[in-house]
Amino acid sequence: MSRFSSAILVSLGLALPTASVAADMPQEDLIAALQEGGHVIYLRHAQTERDYADQVEAVLGDCGTQRVLSAAGWAQAKSIGEAIEALDIPVGDVISSEYCRAWQTADLAFGRFEMTDKLNFAPAEDYTDADIAMMRDGVTPLISQVPKTGNLVIVGHDDPFEATTGIYPEPQGVAYVIAPDGDGGFEVMGRIGPDDWAGAM
Repeated sequence: MSRFSSAILVSLGLALPTASVAADMPQEDLIAALQEGGHVIYLRHAQTERDYADQVEAVLGDCGTQRVLSAAGWAQAKSIGEAIEALDIPVGDVISSEYCRAWQTADLAFGRFEMTDKLNFAPAEDYTDADIAMMRDGVTPLISQVPKTGNLVIVGHDDPFEATTGIYPEPQGVAYVIAPDGDGGFEVMGRIGPDDWAGAM
């Protein structure tokens, strides 16, 4: 569930004037855009056993202190990766947060990843405006630059994405297709649910 709204972001002066959200494009148009390359896929990690905030207690590098993927999440991540390959969507770099459920999703779906702390949560449960700004400032450069090859895949989390776009990404495993402008701005083109990839084949 959303922890803050776009109205709150605006009231805090944290909305990005260079970001825009398109009306959800039809799924076939999103797939066609991705097949051309040059876009960003922001994928919220696959399904976990329970959905709860763990960023205060989590120790990065120790999966035993974090939420991890459920068996259904493992299958979900593999299914998403297989569908993206079957749809001939070119995948360039794959980056994930440092949380286990994110890099596990990336590894299961794409077989490779690089981790970055820019996709991590702010280490708080009740975010301040500084926390929201920190998450936004980490994500924005990643989704506003045009990939050099294929499409950039980001495997991250709900709150950093909402802090950046004003959109709460649900359910777990949902992907948003983003058109970067290469100059600090971007457009969220639409969403593809975790079970929609296979239906597009």
